[in-house]
Amino acid sequence: MTSGRALHPRHGTHDPTRGTPARRPGSVRRTSTVDMLRPDGLTGRVVVDARARDLRTATVGTVAEGSAAHTRIEAEVDYVGGWTLRAISADPPDERLAALAGASLAGGFRRRVQETLPEQYAEATRLHLLLDDFPVATLVSGVALSAGGFSASGEMLDRIAREDLCSGWRSDGTIMVGIRRDRLIPAVTGPDAPDVVVPDDPEAWHERPPLPPHAVRRARRLDVWPADGRWEIDSLYRDSHVDADGRETVIHEWTVRGQVDPDDHRIRTMTATPQVLPWVECPSAGASAARLVGQDVRELRPLVRREFTGISTCTHLNDQLRQLADVPALVS
Repeated sequence: MTSGRALHPRHGTHDPTRGTPARRPGSVRRTSTVDMLRPDGLTGRVVVDARARDLRTATVGTVAEGSAAHTRIEAEVDYVGGWTLRAISADPPDERLAALAGASLAGGFRRRVQETLPEQYAEATRLHLLLDDFPVATLVSGVALSAGGFSASGEMLDRIAREDLCSGWRSDGTIMVGIRRDRLIPAVTGPDAPDVVVPDDPEAWHERPPLPPHAVRRARRLDVWPADGRWEIDSLYRDSHVDADGRETVIHEWTVRGQVDPDDHRIRTMTATPQVLPWVECPSAGASAARLVGQDVRELRPLVRREFTGISTCTHLNDQLRQLADVPALVS
């Protein structure tokens, strides 16, 4: 529940997850966060602090020796000047990242990453996952402006608004009606964000610094483990925003469960559950996940981008489903 604040009358599902599942024996967990920070004020530069970690668990409550691997990206984005990536660096370093500076995050960035770092894409690395999140994390970071009372300019609205892009942006839905009527994107009013920290398992997540006011965080957790001759998959995705008073609320959250056959990499089951979504039109997109049954999990990145379009889908769920292509790399 969200107390002390009026909710938009057309808000969607408000049932955020609490805590984090225990790590299973023989599992691999990939966690990531992309923090979009505004240290110079709402209309200043956006500073990106993106982190990811892979962790193998041998037995319950343990961490396999030498199994934790980390990646971090630091970057700056000119949000009001066209979503331009101004600077970027990573640890471990990769000098090819310099070729991404100056690129627009508004379109074509993922293709540019794939062309610049082809083996990172092919090997489903943590670096690729973080870079792949930059465009939509930038889009979602605009919530800070609307929450702070800044309305998007006509040029920015034209860049953001894409009618029938997904269920939430359908032509007769809350967002598009608000834009046509008021030339404003309706303000999102999500529930308070429960912490994912697990007190008895400090290794449950990688290090996540506290978020300052006006920050937006995109967080992911992907667990993979063997059971009954299948790969079990448990995935969480959450976008959250911290307002001027330091209150963190959830913007989007999906959980996904599925099974993959390790022999042919085909998806045997797949279910997506909407936990928190901004508008009443959004939850119906969860049914789209079932369309992946029978598909090769290794092909999900191009397949979802190509075929999961229109109002039966969700942009953010699509990103989560595309990440499942990382499963074979994690297992191996």
